[in-house]
Amino acid sequence: MSIILNSPLDMHLHLRDGDMLQTVAPLSSNSFAGAIIMPNLVPPVTSKDEVISYKNRILEAIGDDKFTPYMTLFFKPTYTKEFLESVKDEITAIKLYPAGITTNSEGGVSGFDIDELKMTLTAMSELNIPLCIHGETNGFVMDREAQFVPIYESLATNFPKLKIIMEHITTKESVEALDRFENLYATITLHHLMITLDDVAGGMLDPHLFCKPIAKRPEDREALRKVALEAHPKVMFGSDSAPHPQHAKEASHCSAGVFTAPIALQVLTELFVEHSTVDKLQDFVSG
Repeated sequence: MSIILNSPLDMHLHLRDGDMLQTVAPLSSNSFAGAIIMPNLVPPVTSKDEVISYKNRILEAIGDDKFTPYMTLFFKPTYTKEFLESVKDEITAIKLYPAGITTNSEGGVSGFDIDELKMTLTAMSELNIPLCIHGETNGFVMDREAQFVPIYESLATNFPKLKIIMEHITTKESVEALDRFENLYATITLHHLMITLDDVAGGMLDPHLFCKPIAKRPEDREALRKVALEAHPKVMFGSDSAPHPQHAKEASHCSAGVFTAPIALQVLTELFVEHSTVDKLQDFVSG
């Protein structure tokens, strides 16, 4: 069987920097026409110059013009409308991280007081800059995403013209929120379509499947599969491929992240073929 996809996109990708960037960037560009690049470097990407510099490093690592990196800024509540106007043409979205919730997120948001976030979010809404969110609280690990859904709902209600992307959703609660608010969208990863918590820790612990948000229950995976395999119009593929050095993954205190770049599109295609929905795959990977 031959399957041809037109310019597939990865709507959530970590390429890191330095030697790691040089290693992993070509693995994504081999399969995808472009990707939304996460800004959680050390230090995070928070200025126009940093966006442009990082984009140039990515293009240099890839070495051709067949792949488009769509850049993002690391969310700060102090961004002014004037600043965002100056950087708007260089970015596709702004990524918000709760402080300390995942890799290199220490500079993220502590608490979600609407008044504290209002300046940046209002400017984003007026300038049509989408907001991507890693939606987890600091609660019990299996409940973090579900506990964050009311925050999504509050943001969607208070900023109805702001496009909000719930990143790498893993729960049926997040899936259900999609249709309650016109301005809520979502990305889904390959690994959350394939695994549950049992695959991570049900037998021998598999550090290469440990990620944040952590894989959930079978019923959550089924909810994700339903909207992905039917290419729900508000759901997009985002691999969240997140490489780490071997010593950081194969360790007693391993880093969170599943590195899927070399096989993401191939395995995703197999999943759609197995469920007789390959006619929906193009829409799912078209952003």
